[in-house]
Amino acid sequence: MKRILIIEDEHALASALAAVGRRLGCESVLCHSGRRGLDALAGSTFALVILDIGLPDMSGLKALEQIRVQEPNLPVLIVTAHGNLDNAVAAKKLGATAYLVKPLDLDELEETLRQMMSAPPSPRSDNIPAGLPFLVGAAPSMQRSFIAIAHACATDAPVLITGPTGTGKTLAARIVHENSGRRAAPFVTLHCAALPEPLLESELFGYEKNAFTGALAMRPGHMERAHGGTLFLDEIADIPLSVQAKLLRAVEEKTFSRVGGRCDLRVDLRLITATNKNLREEVRAGRFREDLYYRLHVLEIELPPLNLRKEDIPTLSAVFLGSITPERRLQISPEAMEILLKYEWPGNVRELRNVLEHSAAVSSGETIFPQHLPHELHTCVERVPDRTDLADTPALEAVIERWLDEKLKTGPEYDRLHDELEAVLIRKLLARYGGKPTVLSRALNMNRVTLRKKCRDFFGGSAEQP
Repeated sequence: MKRILIIEDEHALASALAAVGRRLGCESVLCHSGRRGLDALAGSTFALVILDIGLPDMSGLKALEQIRVQEPNLPVLIVTAHGNLDNAVAAKKLGATAYLVKPLDLDELEETLRQMMSAPPSPRSDNIPAGLPFLVGAAPSMQRSFIAIAHACATDAPVLITGPTGTGKTLAARIVHENSGRRAAPFVTLHCAALPEPLLESELFGYEKNAFTGALAMRPGHMERAHGGTLFLDEIADIPLSVQAKLLRAVEEKTFSRVGGRCDLRVDLRLITATNKNLREEVRAGRFREDLYYRLHVLEIELPPLNLRKEDIPTLSAVFLGSITPERRLQISPEAMEILLKYEWPGNVRELRNVLEHSAAVSSGETIFPQHLPHELHTCVERVPDRTDLADTPALEAVIERWLDEKLKTGPEYDRLHDELEAVLIRKLLARYGGKPTVLSRALNMNRVTLRKKCRDFFGGSAEQP
C-alpha cells in the first residue's frame, strides 16, 4: 500500500485529506508541524507529500526546500489559505508538483493526487529571485492566474496571455521573464497593433541596407535584439496573415531573414504573446493562422477583468497610491471606496490606476473623498441600481409578477417555481465566475457539494454551466 505524508496543522482538514488518500488506496501519515513531517520523511518512504504553507513552526516553503534535499524527486502538493504570486512562483521553483488554494475542492484534490502519483518528477529550479514586480489579488480568479504564471516561470515553452485591455498582460509577461532561466538576457516588447504591415515586418525581423527607400543601413529587428532572452508580442491577433507566415517559420525553425535579406539567421529566444481577442474566434474567421495559434498556445495565462475581482480593489488601490504618492499616506474614504466598488471598470486595472492618479492630484489632504473622483464615475454609478436593494425595486417585482401570471396558468407546484428561479440565478452566477462551480462556491461561500448537485439537477449530466 502506498503511503502519503500529510503535513497540515488544521486537524479537520488533515483528516479530510487522509480520507481522500484512503479512496485512492493509500495509507496516510499525519503530521501537524514542519519538523515532525521532516522527521517522518527521514524515517520512511512515501509516494507523495501534501504540505501546507502556513505551519506553526516554519514556512511550508522552507519545509519544501528541506524535502528537496532529502527526496529530490518526491511529488509534493502545496496547499495554502492565502494564495499569492510570490508563494506560487517560489513553490514551483522549489519543485512543487502542484499548488492548490483553500478551501479545497476534494474532487479536484483527488484528481490532482491521481495525476501526481502517475506523473514524472518535477525539476527544481534554484536561485529563486527576489523583488517580483507586483501583481496582486486574493480573488479566486487571480489565484488561477498566479498558478498559471508559476507554471510558465518554470518552463521555456511559448506562453499566450489573454484578457481584456488593461488587466496587466505586459506586467505578467515581464514577471514570467524575470523569474525564468532567461532573466539575465533582454526582455524585448513589440506592440503589434500600433504598426502598419510593412513597418511591423521590418520592426520584427529587421532589414538590410537598401531593402527599401530610406533603408540607409542594416538594422536588426526585435527578434535579433531578444536573442537569448524573451520576445513579448502584444496584441498578437492584429498581425497580418503575411507576417504570421514568416513568424510561424521563425517559431518552428528558430530561423528568419531580414527584410531584403537572403541569409537565414538563427535566433534563440522565448516567445510570449498577448491578446485581448479570442484567438479561436479569429482562427475560425480566417484572420489568424490555425498552425500559428497552436504553436503559440502551449501555455495560457488568463487575466480576469477587474469587475470579476472587485474584492481586490481595496488592495490594488493601496498599492497604487503607495507608488503614485510615496511621500503622502493617502487613504480612501468609505464613501469613495463604495463608488469604486460599484463602478464596472471597463478599462480594468489600468483605469483604476488612472482614476487614483487623478484623485491624488486633486486632493490636497490625506484622504480621497467622493468629490475627488472623476465625474464619469459618479455618472456611471448613479445609473446602476444598488444591488443590495435590487430585490426591492419595482422593476424586479414587475418582472416576477408577469412571470407568475404565465406560470400560474399551468397550475405548477411551488417547488417547480422555486427550482426555475434558482436555476436562472445559478446560471447567471456561473456566467460571472467562468462557468466553474468550484470558483462560484468559494466566492459566495456556498456549499460546494450542494451546488454541484443543483447544477446536475438543473442543467443535466455536467456540473458545469450549459
